[in-house]
Amino acid sequence: MSPPKEKEREMRLSAGCELVLEVDSPYPVPLILMLSPSTSETQWLAEERHTLTPQVPVREYIDSFGNRCQRLHAPPGRFVITTEVVAETAPARESAPGAPLNLVAELPDSALQFLLPSRYCPSDLLGTLALEVAQGYLPGYDQVAGICRWINQNIQYCYGTSDTSTSALETARDRSGVCRDFAHLGIALCRSLTIPARMVVGYLYELKPMDMHAWFEAFVGGRWYTFDPTQAQASGGRIAVAVGRDAADVALLTQFGPALLTEMRVWVERA
Repeated sequence: MSPPKEKEREMRLSAGCELVLEVDSPYPVPLILMLSPSTSETQWLAEERHTLTPQVPVREYIDSFGNRCQRLHAPPGRFVITTEVVAETAPARESAPGAPLNLVAELPDSALQFLLPSRYCPSDLLGTLALEVAQGYLPGYDQVAGICRWINQNIQYCYGTSDTSTSALETARDRSGVCRDFAHLGIALCRSLTIPARMVVGYLYELKPMDMHAWFEAFVGGRWYTFDPTQAQASGGRIAVAVGRDAADVALLTQFGPALLTEMRVWVERA
């Protein structure tokens, strides 16, 4: 695929992460990694490097959402995974106030799965809240922007108030969480209004504190747009690594045995 249009690739970012595992097993532990971005209409993957210490064989495949995944076996003891990428992406998020709601009958087949309730986004249980939050906004982009505004103003960003089992329903009740919880709630409220929405994980330039980040995309006006309810105004400088229905589909690391993640380091800089 060719690089994005010039206006979309004004920012060149160098990003990466390092994962340190302790494998407490006499046998290698199977892993699935989801650490490799793909070139798309909004980003161009210019360089990529992966380092495994110790080195082991790796096989890559594409999952049902189009994400690049790697299969490997982590050997016993200390195992380090390092991924480094250089990507060209838009310095500002595209927006489209007034973009209309797409009727379900007009949606592309690939978007339909992002209308359905999922493990962390029980949209069928949040319909009343969605109608309240979206009241007064034009159907489509403006409703999604209103949802993000409401989450940003009413949900407290606070570490330790949620865990990997927390759903959008619990976030709406407890009014606190972290980026993944904000994204789950935004996704669930959008789906309640028959707006397809999907979760994205990746890198965000100048995120503080630096870590992997989660946001969401909504399908309105005939295409996907980026929304980030953790920010009052969603910024650009993003490298999307994976998309899915919710966090269950976009885990950076999935293990099938006793492997403890002891360290994780993330960086994003101007290339």
